[in-house]
Amino acid sequence: MTQLPPVTTLLESAVSALGGAHRDGQVRMASAVATAIDTGEHLAVQAGTGTGKSLAYLVPALRHAVDSGTTVVVSTATIALQRQLIERDLPRLAKALTKPLGRAPTFAILKGRSNYVCLNKVHSGEAEEQTDELFDAFTMSRVGREVVRLREWVSDTESGDRDELPIAVLDRSWKQISVSARECLGATNCTYGTDCFAELARAEAGSADVVVTNHAMLAIDAMSGFNVLPEHDVVIIDEAHELVDRITSVATAEISPGTVAGVARRCAKLIDEELADDIAGAGELVAQLLDGTPAGRWTRLPDGAAETFAGLRDRLWRARSAIGPARGNADPAGAAARSAAITALDDLHDNAVRLLGAFDEPDESKRRDVVWTAEDLVRDERRPVIRIAPLSVGGLLRSSLFNETTAILTSATLTIGGTFDSLAANWGLPISGRGADTTAPLSDLTATGSSVPADGDTFRWQGVDVGSPFDYRTSAILYVAAHLDPPGRAGIAPSTIDEMVELIESAGGRTLGLFSSIRAAKEAAALVRERVDHPVLCQGENATGTLISQFAADESTCLFGTLSLWQGVDVPGPSLSLVIIDRVPFPRPDDPLLIARQRAVAARGGNGFLAVAANHAALLLAQGAGRLLRATDDRGVVAVLDPRLVTARYGGYLRASLPPFWQTSDPAVVRAALTRLHTSASNA
Repeated sequence: MTQLPPVTTLLESAVSALGGAHRDGQVRMASAVATAIDTGEHLAVQAGTGTGKSLAYLVPALRHAVDSGTTVVVSTATIALQRQLIERDLPRLAKALTKPLGRAPTFAILKGRSNYVCLNKVHSGEAEEQTDELFDAFTMSRVGREVVRLREWVSDTESGDRDELPIAVLDRSWKQISVSARECLGATNCTYGTDCFAELARAEAGSADVVVTNHAMLAIDAMSGFNVLPEHDVVIIDEAHELVDRITSVATAEISPGTVAGVARRCAKLIDEELADDIAGAGELVAQLLDGTPAGRWTRLPDGAAETFAGLRDRLWRARSAIGPARGNADPAGAAARSAAITALDDLHDNAVRLLGAFDEPDESKRRDVVWTAEDLVRDERRPVIRIAPLSVGGLLRSSLFNETTAILTSATLTIGGTFDSLAANWGLPISGRGADTTAPLSDLTATGSSVPADGDTFRWQGVDVGSPFDYRTSAILYVAAHLDPPGRAGIAPSTIDEMVELIESAGGRTLGLFSSIRAAKEAAALVRERVDHPVLCQGENATGTLISQFAADESTCLFGTLSLWQGVDVPGPSLSLVIIDRVPFPRPDDPLLIARQRAVAARGGNGFLAVAANHAALLLAQGAGRLLRATDDRGVVAVLDPRLVTARYGGYLRASLPPFWQTSDPAVVRAALTRLHTSASNA
């Protein structure tokens, strides 16, 4: 086989073909990714905004896939990045590299089965069992109208992909024409197996050089026991700072009275009436138990819980045995209903078993799972639910990700407190004890570590920070309002609103306000609107994408919001010169999973607050501050209206996670800087 050009040469060709410019950080990252692929050593690489990290990992990925004949999986956390890769980056890159690679590299996107239309469900006419929230006539009529439109769309679509729908529909409506992976009959047992949209997408992915998927699919692939993703030897995880939360979400199970009632209804036609009534009765017992159990974490099974859930488990198992195996595909509707019932029974049974076993280990810090009760708000009604989440996902990642493939983990924010160690520990990688020096040569830009798992193989990894094209100290100011009182629980203090108004007036609008809750964002928006002439948009008043577009289009507009804006705003230019952060974004102190993880760290001799709560806050702060500079000529201020960032003992740790902005606590200096920026932009 002809020797392919080195990665640096391919990158140079791609950048030239795409009309880009040479970026040192991009070259360093591409070289580091190529080295990791060649050596099989895992890599964590922090690449600041403007580095061009997508190209830096796609070029070595495509080269490796073409050279070895294997598939590389690229996983993202957001739909927006998936679309960017599939619709823009990969098509342009494949065209640019066709000649130097000797053929056109191929790529595909792979989503969960429930994202595609199930032809068997459409043509069999099977409908989902109605749940309590659909007893509302308006909701039911909307679902009915949407299902009719969906069935019409099915005859026109070539992909069956929900993301290609011309209209937005309720999740409940989409479920009428889709199935989960576990509900699927399987291509060999389904009348429509050869035309199945999900199977066609999987076949296309199986032959592609690069497959783009999401973190949830990585989790399903790791947990399912069978291959959801095509065979691959390299996985690249973009937006890797979200990996633990996404995998935790997929691995979290639920039990509620409504879930039990739904399973009983789904099975009613397949088992005898008495057994169906027994399952429904078990759901009533669960409801009675939860009525007398306060919301919060369980450190042991409450009185009566062992009997309640053992009874539920046993009745579910009897129902599962009574249904028996599938009876061929002569009756597609019947086979689909049986498959859906079996899946619902198995899931709920497994959750009951998991709950009962969660307290077998007497030492809380060594337990696999954390159990708590919560209340979900459904149509203004509070409904109790039990959640079971993994205490840690590090073991799952070690066994299914790092033990099977070479992993490249990348994001603009991976170092916390100046090192990769915190995230490495959460991922299940060994702690290195070294930070990354962005001024050192590439060979020294590493924090290395290794550990020996049970099978005797050694996990080795490197942490590389390739820096950013931005000159942070001359482009931006980090302003901490040290003269304000620490934020409390009784709403936003008048002095904090005064500070916001003065900053916004100095900036001439152009402000993105990031708040710890939607309640705080709405309160601030209402108060600020009374005192400034600039338009103030608030999340929830329109679709988030529409609000961001309006904000970007009018330079005097402000936009206030919460979590999705901390990571989802990309507005370069003069429309954004001030980012206001109302408080250090610690997670809720009563979060049961947070409490359990902090205590587990403390039990091992660590600092639970720093390892969990402070790390969460540091990552979110870095993400929020990253909204300011999106292009090399951007200028502005990140204003944190929480004095704890400079007065608390953990303040230095949090600031070490932020870009190296020029820092001040002098409001006069900041207002003058914003005024100069506003005047300069107005005269441009």
